[in-house]
Amino acid sequence: MLRAILRNAGIRPERLIRAIRDWPRFARERSAFRRMPGADGIPWGRELPILGEWHEPSGALGAYFHQDLAVARWIHQAGPDRHVDVGSRLDGFIANLAVFREVEVIDIRPQSETVCNVQFHQLDLMADLPAEWIRCTDSLSCLHTIEHFGLGRYGDILDPAGHLKGIQRLQSMVAPGGMLYLSTPVGTERIEFNAHRIFASATMLSWFSGEWEIERCAVIDDACQLSEGTGAGLLMQANCVTGLGIVAARKHG
Repeated sequence: MLRAILRNAGIRPERLIRAIRDWPRFARERSAFRRMPGADGIPWGRELPILGEWHEPSGALGAYFHQDLAVARWIHQAGPDRHVDVGSRLDGFIANLAVFREVEVIDIRPQSETVCNVQFHQLDLMADLPAEWIRCTDSLSCLHTIEHFGLGRYGDILDPAGHLKGIQRLQSMVAPGGMLYLSTPVGTERIEFNAHRIFASATMLSWFSGEWEIERCAVIDDACQLSEGTGAGLLMQANCVTGLGIVAARKHG
């Protein structure tokens, strides 16, 4: 519990240990730099030590990166008339989409920024949808979001069935013939309150019975490796502790 509180306060013991370890190198390089000819050519400001990046790769290509790139590519290939997104990451997936098309973004939280090609709507999908949002779009995305519904993390009401209500709302927003792009953590099914839920692959697939057909899917495994395929096969075979399942499903009827 103490570790969780410290992490939320931005205090991470492992980073503190690494910073203490790396401070001597910073001090040596600072002194060496200041002795070099021309080091005083630009006035020195306050010091801002950055410690530990000597040991890091050039970029962290995590699950969000692979997910956002893959689904943005799928949507670019599909070329829908209207695309609406619910709760996906603004500084990743939405930014990718906004490069080549307009996108409408729905979130329970307000957003005051103005962004080219992005239109914001504040809406709570735990409540009944206004009529104008029923069968409103031929393309809808909700990435790494449904697992949070009903856990209160973002100011939503507490509801153990929140994810099921969210799925119902999302599916009702898609017009017949339209596509729903959905991702959520998959693995050993559990709740890690109040961060998220992890769903079994079979649970995720059960959301797309009846009038839905999964046309594409992808899995990002525990080693953060992305695999893509047609149909639901990859997701059915996924064997993760905490991976990520992504589906692109078409609504018939």
